[in-house]
Amino acid sequence: MRLAFLGTPEAAVVVLNALLDVGHDVAVVVTRPDRRRGRGPAVTPSPVARAAHERGLAVVHRVADIQGHDVDRGVVVAYGAMIPASVLARTPMLNVHFSLLPRWRGAAPVERAILAGDAVTGVSIMTLEATLDTGPVHLERRVALDTRTVSELTDELAHVGAQALLDVLASTDLLGSPAPQVGPATYAEKVTSETLHLTPSMSSELLARTVRLERAYLLVGGRRLAVRRAHVVAVPEGAASIVTRLGDDVVAVGQRAALALDEVRPEGSRSMSGVAWWAGARWSEPPRWA
Repeated sequence: MRLAFLGTPEAAVVVLNALLDVGHDVAVVVTRPDRRRGRGPAVTPSPVARAAHERGLAVVHRVADIQGHDVDRGVVVAYGAMIPASVLARTPMLNVHFSLLPRWRGAAPVERAILAGDAVTGVSIMTLEATLDTGPVHLERRVALDTRTVSELTDELAHVGAQALLDVLASTDLLGSPAPQVGPATYAEKVTSETLHLTPSMSSELLARTVRLERAYLLVGGRRLAVRRAHVVAVPEGAASIVTRLGDDVVAVGQRAALALDEVRPEGSRSMSGVAWWAGARWSEPPRWA
């Protein structure tokens, strides 16, 4: 099938490669514009743009540019923007969405499933509509969350979603007979800095789930400390809302739970163990956790 492909992050590359590897003709790739990804002025292409260039595909940054290519259908995987109704009227599109719709419509379905403590999530292959993730579903596949991080879970969903998409494209019945979404809808709002902020009032479950998003942080002595890996421990007796050395661990002691800091990254520094960070900081007394 001759396709247009719309996607941006690494997870979308998995699906793009799967389409190409089984012989689909990707006539054009639409991805978000190059952007700065560090402190310097240089801009870098998206993962999808890099992969497309490596495979000799045409790359554009405007959805409207699809009209210059004769395609049967579009495929959308985490593109990062809504597709106008005018484009969908001319080019029907399938969306590979990383949730079991209608649960977790929106921008951050994997993160929200983790934060909510869902036991199961999955992938929905749906017909794209101009409204947010409301289209009928051709096929869904389920995946257990377990205790995986957001990157681990996203990687599995990308591979499961790639195969599900190939199954839909290969089946006249699946492609032609999508089913309306059934059940209450929930919305996966974007993850903000506040979402990622570990605070002393959080429960042990929420602390652990937020760390699994891999961008969590806490404020120690007024400075941000990124928490890359951590595990929940028993709350010690004594003062709450501090960070202290406790046996072999450096522990953030909250009001309801305590978190042993296995790997952290201070502002302007590299990742290191919590113990190494503690030794280098040389606190004269346990700092406040806010």
